[in-house]
Amino acid sequence: MAKTLKDLTAQEVLALAIQSEEEDGRIYADLAERIGKNYPATAASLRTMHDEEDGHRHRLINLYREQFGEHIPLIRRQDVKGFISRKPLWLTANLTVSMIRNEVETMEEEARNFYQASIAQTSDAAVRQLLGDLAAEESKHYELAEEMDEKQRVSGEREKEDVSERRRFVLQIVQPGLAGLMDGSVSTLAPVFAAAFATRLSWDAFLVGMAASLGAGISMGFAEALSDDGVLSGRGHPWLRGTVCGLMTTAGGIGHTLPFLISRFYLAMSIAVAIVAVELAVIAWVRHRYMDTPLLSAAFQVVVGGMLVFIVGILIGSAG
Repeated sequence: MAKTLKDLTAQEVLALAIQSEEEDGRIYADLAERIGKNYPATAASLRTMHDEEDGHRHRLINLYREQFGEHIPLIRRQDVKGFISRKPLWLTANLTVSMIRNEVETMEEEARNFYQASIAQTSDAAVRQLLGDLAAEESKHYELAEEMDEKQRVSGEREKEDVSERRRFVLQIVQPGLAGLMDGSVSTLAPVFAAAFATRLSWDAFLVGMAASLGAGISMGFAEALSDDGVLSGRGHPWLRGTVCGLMTTAGGIGHTLPFLISRFYLAMSIAVAIVAVELAVIAWVRHRYMDTPLLSAAFQVVVGGMLVFIVGILIGSAG
């Protein structure tokens, strides 16, 4: 069972501090290595933080050796109650600079609070002095992270990284999501409304819409995932793109399919048409917001395309 900080001896507190500093240093080094190519300024800041943590670890080990000898028991954060449980960032497919900055601030604040609380666990003057010094230095680290962020903003490095981050977000999330939303919203219009006008039965239209939406989602998802591996294009992990594209395709089709759960045909039809208008407006806005397409031009292109497919569906359905 996990212990509380108050249950630890001075020896255990030092062992935990050594392990924590080593872990934080490795995290900073790993993050710097991972983002160095795309965000060099932030990577340089992370390497500086790593060097600081490594210095703390050496000071803690020297004091531990003087007080308790050579053997350091393995005590980790998860063995002690009160530490923040964090998802490892290396598991995150799309790691952004803002996510890293937030994580650094959390880590430094937690380290400062740990050292401040640990001082009460020992009466040894040398241990208390070192813990107090480290608490003060962790506070300086928090301020250092903010200063680095400000320096990057003033020098223009922050703006360059933000542009790079936006580009990666557009390539890896927005583009496949938009392609899926457009395909799901537009390509399913014809079969859904053809079935609706052919049968005048809401349930039949609903079944056709669900089949078309799920089929299109699976098809588009695999097509996107198999299109390229993302290494040269910078579009990220193929299966992430495929998942985003497939889900958005399905969502785009299901949106105007769900109203046909209403048994009253004309009421269901009216709601479905209204939802189609909303879907087309959302697509036009996303193209304007992220693809730098003029809003009127985006709206015209999307609405014209959607209306043509919609009319085709109605004509085919009414022909029966």
